[in-house]
Amino acid sequence: MSDKHSGLPSLPLQMSFLQVIGLREPGEGDWTRLRTLQYSELHKVSLIRIAAHGLAALLAVSLYLNTIAHWILGIWMLGVVAAVWNVTRIDRNFIDIEKRGVQWNEFTRQALGVGGCTIPWVAALMFFVPQGTVTDHYALWAIAAMLIAGSAAAMATAPVATVLFDLVVGAAGVASFLLTGDFIFAIAAAAYTVTIVAGALRSARTYLSAKIAEAGVAEKDEVVSLLLREFEEKESDWLWQVDTNRRIRSASPRFAFAFGSTPHDIEGESFIKLIAGSSWESGEFPRSLHELAEKLKRREHFSNLLVQVYLEAGRRWWELSGTPIYDDNGSYIGFRGVGSDVTEQRDRDEKIAYLARYDTLTGLPNRLMLTEALGDAMRYADKWKTRCAFLMIDLDRFKAVNDSLGHQLGDRLLAEVSKRLDAVMTENERCGRLGGDEFAVVIRDATDNGRVDRLSEAIIETLSQPYVIDNHTLFIGASVGSAVGPRDGNSVETLMRNADLALYRAKDEGGNTHYRYMPSLHADAEERRKLELSLRRAIGREELELNFQPVVNARSETVVSFEALLRWNSEEHGFVSPAKFIPLAEDTRLIVPIGEWVLQEACREATRWPDDIKVAVNVSGEQLLEPNFANSVVRALADTGLPAHRLEVEVTESVFLRDGRTARQTLEEILALGCSVALDDFGTGYSSLGYLRTLRFSTIKVDKSFVQGATQESQESLAIIRAVVAMARSLEMTTTAEGVEDATQAALIRELGCTKIQGYYFGRPMKAVEARSLVVKGRGTRAA
Repeated sequence: MSDKHSGLPSLPLQMSFLQVIGLREPGEGDWTRLRTLQYSELHKVSLIRIAAHGLAALLAVSLYLNTIAHWILGIWMLGVVAAVWNVTRIDRNFIDIEKRGVQWNEFTRQALGVGGCTIPWVAALMFFVPQGTVTDHYALWAIAAMLIAGSAAAMATAPVATVLFDLVVGAAGVASFLLTGDFIFAIAAAAYTVTIVAGALRSARTYLSAKIAEAGVAEKDEVVSLLLREFEEKESDWLWQVDTNRRIRSASPRFAFAFGSTPHDIEGESFIKLIAGSSWESGEFPRSLHELAEKLKRREHFSNLLVQVYLEAGRRWWELSGTPIYDDNGSYIGFRGVGSDVTEQRDRDEKIAYLARYDTLTGLPNRLMLTEALGDAMRYADKWKTRCAFLMIDLDRFKAVNDSLGHQLGDRLLAEVSKRLDAVMTENERCGRLGGDEFAVVIRDATDNGRVDRLSEAIIETLSQPYVIDNHTLFIGASVGSAVGPRDGNSVETLMRNADLALYRAKDEGGNTHYRYMPSLHADAEERRKLELSLRRAIGREELELNFQPVVNARSETVVSFEALLRWNSEEHGFVSPAKFIPLAEDTRLIVPIGEWVLQEACREATRWPDDIKVAVNVSGEQLLEPNFANSVVRALADTGLPAHRLEVEVTESVFLRDGRTARQTLEEILALGCSVALDDFGTGYSSLGYLRTLRFSTIKVDKSFVQGATQESQESLAIIRAVVAMARSLEMTTTAEGVEDATQAALIRELGCTKIQGYYFGRPMKAVEARSLVVKGRGTRAA
């Protein structure tokens, strides 16, 4: 038997006598546990010690009653009583020792207590003997020998105390014979003592072995009882048993119920055949069934073996444990074990595993699984000296669809995208969804240099085809960024980051294109990061300023308004183009605080102009969709004192695609204040006549691309300008032509019917002082 976990050594006991009595740590087992087994019944022999020592003391006193003073005998008797009482008191402390275990200080205190019992008997053998006769001497030794033998017989539970008592008292007896010159009896006493001590040690070993065996059996009984009790409480568990031919024997009702049958019907049937079910005829067994058959064939113990079972009710999963059984002669007679149906738990675990690795909306692998696939591809490339690739895909214009038509339709669009994306994959590629409208592809073997480009083009072309969902025909595009490993990165994180940088560049180039990673993209990303940091501090450092471009009456060519244009002259970066920092401000939402500053400054500067000159301020979608934007306009007008009718807010059509309802509501609040609203870049985006009908725009601005096209006699541009002018006139709106650069263009625009003109021909964007001077100079000329 072995039970190392419970602190018990193996049997038969392989311990030295010093380890048995507790004076040396055991090589196997726990010292505290072994001493606890020995000392657990020590308190039960206390009465035997009291009786033995009391009787022995009375006999010894009777021997020397006539030769030694009574008061000496009385003191000696009190010493015996005190020593026995002390050790009895110590022994009483071991009553509850099984609950807490023996400590070293308790062990030594008990041994010293027994050592105290030797003192009166050593004193008697050394000092009483000279006072009496030889017969008294022999009688006293007989009494001491009785105590030595009794201690060895009764005190196996505390062997160290027994050995101590026997050796000390035995040595005193030998010494008493040596002092009287009786060497024969001295030798006999020594032999007797050694024999008794040796017997006591063997008795202690036997006692300890018995206690270890008893404890082991008790622990096993407790474990078995606990398992049976737990087993009975689990209604899903059952017992099973098969013979040497693996046929079912002693089938329990619960076991038979697991098969959907009765004990009588399955008794004697092949266990493997019943589990195999319909697959028995085809011979196509699951791997788990082969493993079970091998375990039974090799007569190996097995535990928690997951087996796939085919029953009439369908496929199930069983968890089986079994052990071979033998008869009294050691002959193998079969297997016995326990089992339980864990199908629900297995299905739940599989579902959890699926959710952890697949995207629930599209059914494609998620970021975790794509990361693992890329790691595998990189290890494959390293092993075979090939290349792998990672493509990041972002859907162009998806956000506009999602915001305008709702998230439910957006989710259905993503599902359609995933189907198209999966359709262009081969066995060499794995696609998945990273989140939102971002997808990715892992190319396991990208040794073919053109494969990345061809796949990227196929993805863009496939995803750019129109989608028809709920009677809506939707058009989106796709931007792709790619990185090739290990050339562009020797780790998963690096390769994914570099593909993301390439994707960002593809989006920055206008989208619907593929961009390969280049090392220079890191520099661009770092520049963007530094630029963003500087832009965050631009207002506080007073690095921002406004320029103003005049807008003139097409007929009189007098200035009627100025458009405020933001400029940034950075301490670190110098002059930064608006085309560079405005998109950055919108991406980082810095456009909101910057836009408030522009609004305040533009209104403040306009108060220095004549009362009939307006100021136009461009407002981005990020600003317009802010809940408190209308309050910002009110605050700017109130702080500067500018009349509301002199402020014109310019917006582009794109704001209506993101959240048309919020945009209209905000613009209506601005119109209610008395401000005017201009529609910028009309005709270049997703134009809709719907918001022209519902909102009272004051001005429609014709993009400069149409103006230039009209100058080049483009019939399409001419038709668009005429249509816009006619529409604005019918809706009582004015039109402003942008980008007029010479007199020819100005004459053409005037002929086409535009009411206002803006462009380099009438003035470039200028500083506030120059704008003021231009207005004053124009008024002075007219007055003259």
